[in-house]
Amino acid sequence: MRAQVLRAPGEKLAAADLPRPVPGPGEVLVAVKACAVCRTDLHILDGELSDPKLPLVPGHEIVGTVIETGAGVNRFAIGGRVGVPWLGWTCGVCDYCRAERENLCDRARFTGYQIDGGYAELTVADQRYCFAIPPEYGDVEAAPLLCAGLIGYRTLRMAGESERIGIYGFGAAAHLVAQVAMHEKREVHAFTRPGDAAGQSFARSLGVAWAGGSDQAPSDPLDAAIIFAPVGALVPTALRAVRKGGRVVCAGIHMSDIPAFPYRLLWEERELVSVANLTRHDARSFLGFAASVPLRVETTPYPLDAANVALDDLRAGRLQGAAVLVP
Repeated sequence: MRAQVLRAPGEKLAAADLPRPVPGPGEVLVAVKACAVCRTDLHILDGELSDPKLPLVPGHEIVGTVIETGAGVNRFAIGGRVGVPWLGWTCGVCDYCRAERENLCDRARFTGYQIDGGYAELTVADQRYCFAIPPEYGDVEAAPLLCAGLIGYRTLRMAGESERIGIYGFGAAAHLVAQVAMHEKREVHAFTRPGDAAGQSFARSLGVAWAGGSDQAPSDPLDAAIIFAPVGALVPTALRAVRKGGRVVCAGIHMSDIPAFPYRLLWEERELVSVANLTRHDARSFLGFAASVPLRVETTPYPLDAANVALDDLRAGRLQGAAVLVP
């Protein structure tokens, strides 16, 4: 199979011809139809997330067709369309797993990080961590739902019942979670890179109440703020923007260092929390929601061999919505 492979952190991906994967017990072999490009992939390539499997096929927002099954597979049949997300395996026996907090499993393994992922023509996945894809979405449209959508959905739930929400960093995840929030009758304020007129226009086209630069303050305090941009300096900015008792949710897996800030920004019972990974319950809930309320998924397709171009475009902020690789 053709694949894009990371040999060492800090290097570009290299095209490679790899042996056809063989599904083990409980696993399915998936012909990849689309794989979205996530900022987490950049963190892995740049060495900001330690100890990836090397060599590694990245990619964890995978949509494809089951073409072979291992022993004991009973959830999916050959020909079925499945989605494969970031969480690829958990132990099932640790305190976190038993408490239905498998996203915090001590031995969890992740697709495109410790398990070869979807920057390839084929991939193998544990059937327990695969999900049926709503027929309302084509393969390219559906791919960003598997992380941008799932993590955004979990992040919004962690923001609680907040009515006025600010979103910092208006990329793949933000443009989906904003639609979920607005469907729930919440007021969304979009904060982009300063001077990003195109990004602000894109946010307004989705129906947000306000869009501007992250260097601007909201006219009234927010109930909650969600930070998707991996920029630690946005933490004190967001804390300034939320009301007393408000919450700031950091949605990324990696962020640059948070600068020192005065305690008064956190005082008055403001909260600062992070989101880690996702659970299978998150996936079932969000994909059910996405089926009932079709979301506008903004994508830019790239051929598999242009994976480095897609990653460069993501890094430079040249995308609206999500880049998607199509083998």
